[in-house]
Amino acid sequence: MVLNKKVITYALLAAVTCVPWNATAVNRFSLANLLPKSISSQSSSTSRLAEDLLVKSLLEISQGKHQQALNTINQVIRDTPNFKLAHLVRGDLLTAQGQYLQGFGGAGEPQSENIKDLREEARVRIERYLSKQHEEKQPDLLLMPNAQQDYVIVVDADKSRLYLYKTEEEQLKYQADYYVTIGKNGIVKQTEGDKRTPIGVYVAKSKLLQPLPDLYGDGAYPLNYPNAWDRENNRKGSGIWIHGTPSDTYSRPPRASDGCIVLTNQDLKALSPILQTGKTPVIVANGLRWLEPSESVESQKQALTGAIDAWLNDWRAQDTPKYLAHYSKEFSSNGINFQQWSDHKYRVQANKPTVTISLSDISMFSYPDNQRKMVVVDFVQDFNSPVLTNKMQKRQYWVQENNAWKIIYEGAA
Repeated sequence: MVLNKKVITYALLAAVTCVPWNATAVNRFSLANLLPKSISSQSSSTSRLAEDLLVKSLLEISQGKHQQALNTINQVIRDTPNFKLAHLVRGDLLTAQGQYLQGFGGAGEPQSENIKDLREEARVRIERYLSKQHEEKQPDLLLMPNAQQDYVIVVDADKSRLYLYKTEEEQLKYQADYYVTIGKNGIVKQTEGDKRTPIGVYVAKSKLLQPLPDLYGDGAYPLNYPNAWDRENNRKGSGIWIHGTPSDTYSRPPRASDGCIVLTNQDLKALSPILQTGKTPVIVANGLRWLEPSESVESQKQALTGAIDAWLNDWRAQDTPKYLAHYSKEFSSNGINFQQWSDHKYRVQANKPTVTISLSDISMFSYPDNQRKMVVVDFVQDFNSPVLTNKMQKRQYWVQENNAWKIIYEGAA
């Protein structure tokens, strides 16, 4: 019998949260033939090993193997003594030896918010344990870093997971993934203090040097929120960081931050050399789709590259109507709409001055947006004309309209 991974996830979670832990294995869910039976010794980090062992203990509980589960969870606690979820499981196992325990968190207050948070953490960790095939796949995103960007970070907010990719021979290779906490109130940040994590494409800046409260753990790396698209859409707020956990806390529940992306201190230290460069792209998405081996985003990349080349050639030719045809009628930039942009370009290009323009260090990243297909493109622009010489870092947002790529925002990066 083949079951959907989500069905298995919730069956396992039900087995350890809803069914009395004193029940015999005969009368309970039996998932032994459906789940991985061993923990790889090649775990990418101590935190991954702890996570795998935690889920292994829950699997053992689902099979009625309480002593084995207790041994496993004791190993987790020895390695990560401040892992609250592991302590909850251990407390329940010990209590189950002497009384009829109704389920996950039964040794404490089953309906408390803390228990609900830890149950949710167990759920997302179980999902990750059952989805290791993602290591072999690429997210369904156009991810083309420039030559200065060795790594790309992708966060799937829905799954509380951060994925790290490295550029090797113009291909992105999976390196590791980590459990993360996002905002208490979920995603799509709109206002200051709404305790939501923004969705979008950002860059992690280098580590803050000033002393920080213990809440931020091993340190904090700010994201450039709000970015240009956030500002164009009137999204407010600031202080969205990637940071660690308090010294007495291994991990926080999936939704517990004020909008920041929170990792265990161990995982933050592992990412520190990459984040410290101050140029690592961070794509925060929700509900990632994973490409099958037969799928590719190469055609999308080629189409967008062709659109950028056509835009550049029409600009070099100072062919204003053709040049403006590359812009969406919804275009805006720092308060300038399409009509104002059009009027400006007709004025400055009226005499068709001879210009030379080149682009370098081009990067392209799919922008998570449920309303439209959009890509943010960054590049260094070198412009020379009889009256102006300018070299600048530029950012454009391209959207697909009627199967054609159009510029909806343009400005300095």
